[in-house]
Amino acid sequence: MIILHQGPAAWGVANISPYCVKLESYLRMVGVPYTARAADFRKAPKGKIPFIEEDGKMLGDSQHIIEHLKRKHGDPLDAKLSAEDVAKGHAVRRMLEESTYWHIIQVRWADEEGWRAYRPTFEAIFPPVVGKVVVPMIRRKTVQRLRAQGLGRHRPEEILEMGKADISTVAALLGDKPYLLGDEPSSFDATVYAFLVSILAFPVDSPFRRYTQEQQNLVRYVQRFQQRYFASWSPPA
Repeated sequence: MIILHQGPAAWGVANISPYCVKLESYLRMVGVPYTARAADFRKAPKGKIPFIEEDGKMLGDSQHIIEHLKRKHGDPLDAKLSAEDVAKGHAVRRMLEESTYWHIIQVRWADEEGWRAYRPTFEAIFPPVVGKVVVPMIRRKTVQRLRAQGLGRHRPEEILEMGKADISTVAALLGDKPYLLGDEPSSFDATVYAFLVSILAFPVDSPFRRYTQEQQNLVRYVQRFQQRYFASWSPPA
């Protein structure tokens, strides 16, 4: 049994972190048994979530974990993919994780309305007194990281256009297909679902979220994936 260490659920989604949603989605897709626990960052092998505990060993980074699981338990989702499909999936995954991710950070951490919605959920991770002190510091560092990455240096309208380009790319590649690469899901769908649902479920009506909602094939995709893999999911008590 794998122990999945991750953040809390929120807004009807299994986790506030798209990387945690990605890994839990993959575990459900391949049917590897697991139990989820609230993460203790002090035990995280790479200082981030998610991470897993298996056979007494800790392993971090969502993609490293997925590659490890493929080697150990087999690769039922991707084994039959062509080299071209793997390349397409890789390109989409990297775009979402290295570009679109920062747009999620912008909405949740830098935008004031987004921060008001996100702060109570994030603050609840910490003991009450600690959270009030630590969370503002984390926000300052996160906004600094956003600027260091580059996105935070642009005007809001420029940021929006860059984010819309990412979403348009996913919508165009998905088209009318049930899943990113065809009729059946691949491991790359775990990432696509995780990032789209993280945008769509966040309870702030940002221009970025509205644009994503306008891509009806992406909305249907999220609903389809959620019904298939998370229909029985309910928030932890």
